[in-house]
Amino acid sequence: MDSSVISLEQIKRYFKIGDVEVQALRGIDLTINRGEYVALMGPSGSGKSTLMNILGCLDTPSKGKYFLNGTNVSELDDDELATIRNKEIGFVFQTFNLLSRSTALDNVALPLVYAGFKKSERIQMAENALASVGLADRMHHKPNELSGGQRQRVAIARALINTPSIILADEPTGNLDTKTSYEIMELMEEIHKKGNTVIVVTHEEDIAKRAKRIIRLRDGVVEGDTNSIE
Repeated sequence: MDSSVISLEQIKRYFKIGDVEVQALRGIDLTINRGEYVALMGPSGSGKSTLMNILGCLDTPSKGKYFLNGTNVSELDDDELATIRNKEIGFVFQTFNLLSRSTALDNVALPLVYAGFKKSERIQMAENALASVGLADRMHHKPNELSGGQRQRVAIARALINTPSIILADEPTGNLDTKTSYEIMELMEEIHKKGNTVIVVTHEEDIAKRAKRIIRLRDGVVEGDTNSIE
């Protein structure tokens, strides 16, 4: 059985800005295996955000092939991509992306609505997910009643709810203080130890070094791909 969860073959992404064609990605070859913990790094303009959007099926490449769990997602239409996103990818964003009028429980259960689970199942699964990130006593609080770290834990619980193939975290500690950042990264390590494939997009070296593998982008190509030293 193929151990790769992500396989990129000569991924290129071009954007038109006026009459100018900008090459954001210039031919990325990359394999990420099931259960890996990877940090994706690069300065502004390196192409890391573009690559993250492609990995997350939020965008499609101009050229090349992207296989996610054996499916060539680079050829799918928008509806098919949305289905893959909901089933295969758990997102964690810097800005949390929580619904402000909904409780933590409802925020976490939301992906299950789209997946067609019954209400009783959604509640049970969301309660379990929140308990797993240490928020069993905050389920009925709304985001404005939670700290930044607690909000990010809600977002992580929501990302885990569908048992996705990959957890894709975009600057997950960007809006948090140092102490809370470390707590969130410890939680990400626990999630990885349970067998999840975790990809963290970051510009911070100390956050990247918590991953087992660091992929560095510059000018739209992979500049470095190394195992992190503990």
